[in-house]
Amino acid sequence: MRFRPCIDIHNGQVKQIVGGSLSDCGDKACENFASLHTADYYADLYKRDGLDGGHVILLNPPSSQYYERTRKQAMRALDAFPGGLQIGGGITAENASDYLDAGASHVIVTSYVFREGRVCWECMEKLKQIIGKEHVVIDLSCRKREGSYYIVTDRWQKFTEVKLSKDILDEISQYCDEFLIHGVDVEGKASGIDETLAAILGGCTASPLALPLTYAGGIGSIGDIEHFRAVTGGRVDFTIGSALDLFGGPLPYDTIKKIK
Repeated sequence: MRFRPCIDIHNGQVKQIVGGSLSDCGDKACENFASLHTADYYADLYKRDGLDGGHVILLNPPSSQYYERTRKQAMRALDAFPGGLQIGGGITAENASDYLDAGASHVIVTSYVFREGRVCWECMEKLKQIIGKEHVVIDLSCRKREGSYYIVTDRWQKFTEVKLSKDILDEISQYCDEFLIHGVDVEGKASGIDETLAAILGGCTASPLALPLTYAGGIGSIGDIEHFRAVTGGRVDFTIGSALDLFGGPLPYDTIKKIK
């Protein structure tokens, strides 16, 4: 278990938002924090501290008036820490290579590999063939509905028909190198982890053949981190956004970065 840093970019600015509040209509979101620093400031910090494997997320769709500003910030981060960051947001087979060429170690993909609420295996295969599974992270962020966790796409706004399970992770693992999973219902709230989801993820990673998996959502204290370790068996990596002092929260980055 290790800390994976993040850089979330919305409307051309590094921000922390409440995940479930994001809306493409009017490019709105409930903000916890808006930084005065550019994305490369954080990338430089993570590079200095040897924190590779973090993720840069573009929170605007390509149709947004802010998309180019957001993308420009993301590119600054990749340039500052080449090979050290993953990038997600609007990634397709057609543009994935551009981000790898710009310095990303992996691209993070969700919406492209889902069509009409189902996994698009053809898209999975196309992405794998073009850039290789070793450069792909599949984001299976999910929300709870009727007692089960369903994968959500389009910046967490659309439910698919796909339930999160060990079986679906095993199937998709043929096409990627890692998984990223946001517990969207608690994302950005710093009010505690989604314990049920964390337990599921811990079970999914029990096999020594399981791919690396990073969880995001709700961590707001050192106690939450230790509880997460206990629930997951220490087999799942974690990220912290709003609760980190880098983003206006109470948790000291200098302490968190050392957690293993």
